[in-house]
Amino acid sequence: MGKTVVDGPIPEPLLDLESSVKNSVDSLDDYVKLQLRIFRLAAFVTLFVVITAFFFFGFQASISILIGALSGILYLRLLARGIGKLGKASKMVGKIQLLVPVLLVLVVSKLPQLDLLPALLGFLLYKPSLIIQFLLEPSAIASSE
Repeated sequence: MGKTVVDGPIPEPLLDLESSVKNSVDSLDDYVKLQLRIFRLAAFVTLFVVITAFFFFGFQASISILIGALSGILYLRLLARGIGKLGKASKMVGKIQLLVPVLLVLVVSKLPQLDLLPALLGFLLYKPSLIIQFLLEPSAIASSE
């Protein structure tokens, strides 16, 4: 029962903490940049749809779409914030963002100046921005292969 002596250089640790921290910071920056691109794209899609709705359906429908779209962007922001906290401060995504569509339906149903269906369609306008962002993002396609 003797001691084993290792001759030669000491092996480097398998886990490089410095590069792990750097990769974490880089991925966080990439996530923030992705969020900003999606929010800008959602704002552009909203602007386009609201202007188009104004010409085809009138002022009331376009305002309802705008209110719904702003609620959708708020929902997306709260969801992104919850996802950003995942692993650091919490182990699961919170449910607070689910209040946004409920409040939207309540507010729109109480105000006679707003229409429910255009508001709900406006709420879903963040979805095309996500799809367009995925289609335009070359790294998302390359990393999935």
